[in-house]
Amino acid sequence: MSGIYLHIPFCKQACHYCDFHFSTSLKKKGELINALCRELILRKEELKDDIQTIYFGGGTPSLLSAEELGQIFDTIYQHYSVTDTAEVTLEANPDDLLLNSENSEIVFEGYKKVGINRLSIGVQSFFEEDLIVMNRAHNAAEALHCIEKAKSYFENISIDLIYGIPGMSNERWLENVEKALALKVPHLSCYALTVEPKTALKSFIEKGIIAPVDDGVAQAHHKLLVSTLEDHGYINYEFSNFGKQGWFSQNNMAYWQGKAYLGIGPSAHSYDGNQRSWNVANNAKYIRAIASNELPLEREVLSKNDKYNEHVMTRLRTQWGVSLDEVSNLFGDHYKEYLLQQASSHIAAHRLFLKQDQLIVTRTGKFLSDGIAADLFMLSQ
Repeated sequence: MSGIYLHIPFCKQACHYCDFHFSTSLKKKGELINALCRELILRKEELKDDIQTIYFGGGTPSLLSAEELGQIFDTIYQHYSVTDTAEVTLEANPDDLLLNSENSEIVFEGYKKVGINRLSIGVQSFFEEDLIVMNRAHNAAEALHCIEKAKSYFENISIDLIYGIPGMSNERWLENVEKALALKVPHLSCYALTVEPKTALKSFIEKGIIAPVDDGVAQAHHKLLVSTLEDHGYINYEFSNFGKQGWFSQNNMAYWQGKAYLGIGPSAHSYDGNQRSWNVANNAKYIRAIASNELPLEREVLSKNDKYNEHVMTRLRTQWGVSLDEVSNLFGDHYKEYLLQQASSHIAAHRLFLKQDQLIVTRTGKFLSDGIAADLFMLSQ
């Protein structure tokens, strides 16, 4: 099974922490949608398997109308084989879902009609002071209201939350989590606030306007998050993701399992198991190239080491960990032996443990999983 990711590079305003590609000007929205459809056609031979996941990310995909989404869906279903059980996700902001109380029903009904069956709602926080720091376009009341509305139309809903925000106490973070639990949605994605280069957040921290991000605070928040959600029946199936049984994100699962996906739109990445490609991160250049039937992308053929490193990195973030037998079958016994050798110090420090064939991160090591994975990388053969 394969997946399609569509990058919608538009936002109402720039969140202070975001370094994804987007534009706050919607002038080229129509041209961009036409280009997305054209790229889908140009690249239709790249995916050989049936499509199991379709994911609209960004940017802010909820800035597209149901009619605009319908144009994209028409192209996908005309040129690709999509399974009847495909998970179709739209990332959405609370303010876009509501518009106003009289028209919100039209928004939700429109999404369902064109084929959206899962919403990933970018709440980030249920507290006004956090939303202001992040420069989000919605307020706390809208966050709560839109989720209650969405539940009348969709069962499969995920909420995004951010922890480690400067000034956020353990108590406020726990209250954030409890507000999400009270809404009884089946999935939560929770991310530590990171300071990326060239973002407003980095500039504000450097100027002393906002306090620095504290990794110790983020680690404490993550520990609270894991214990609280597990007590309420959520499974931490990947470092940042928590779902009730049967409600894991199929799109994300495919990524962590190394399945092929096609990235459509400016800055979107693709992967076929042997190579990665990425589109130009410029709307105007992307539109011009696609209009000329050219693919504005670069490709990288992955070496054996690259494939091994990505395999370890993605698997280690999950509850299932890295299968030693699978490493041996895919890459050879040398890689399996190297993996065990590199893991030995982390096993001794109780950051990793072996469960039969699986090398798994412990609760102690969970927050450090990316750094642990880096220690397991093969840098030379």
